[in-house]
Amino acid sequence: MALTHLLYLHGFRSSPRSAKAQIVARWLAQHHPDLTLWLPQLPPSPAQAMALIRHGVAAWPTASMAVMGSSLGGFYATVLAEQRGCQAVVLNPAIHPERDLAQHIGHHTHWHDPATAFDFLPQHVDELIAMQAPALAEPGRYAAVIAKGDELLDWREMSARYQGAQIRLLEGGDHALSDFEDHLPFVMNFLELTP
Repeated sequence: MALTHLLYLHGFRSSPRSAKAQIVARWLAQHHPDLTLWLPQLPPSPAQAMALIRHGVAAWPTASMAVMGSSLGGFYATVLAEQRGCQAVVLNPAIHPERDLAQHIGHHTHWHDPATAFDFLPQHVDELIAMQAPALAEPGRYAAVIAKGDELLDWREMSARYQGAQIRLLEGGDHALSDFEDHLPFVMNFLELTP
């Protein structure tokens, strides 16, 4: 069934204004203007973030929806895709955010709006631990863009987690996937969205 709904989930300290989110939004506006795209601003609490996501897509048809997520958003995308049984695209996805973000407990600003700040609390780490998904039920429903040059996350952990998925493994690259536009054809082909 053709895709009708796409959810894009940003990473930690990021927003719907991230470069990758905006590239996806522009491409879809140009090539698939009828497709429903939702780019929510996620709260710092993982439990609240997942509640917002689940509520927002509750009425979406599972067979024609997909979720795309970057970094922590990739972790959330996987949790949602396992619950809903929909397709997912993950971009340098966080595998153990409960471990990696434990060192970031404290006060932060958003990358795209330094005037807005939030607190990442110890209980937020507990919320991440509580939602860690088991092994992927159907790896074939996933596509992953993974950069060996990611300066924040280990590409080996990412590759192992998404074994059996369609993986585009980049020799270099960075955590932000600064060359994301180059990988858009891979992502959109997986979602069967043609220009």
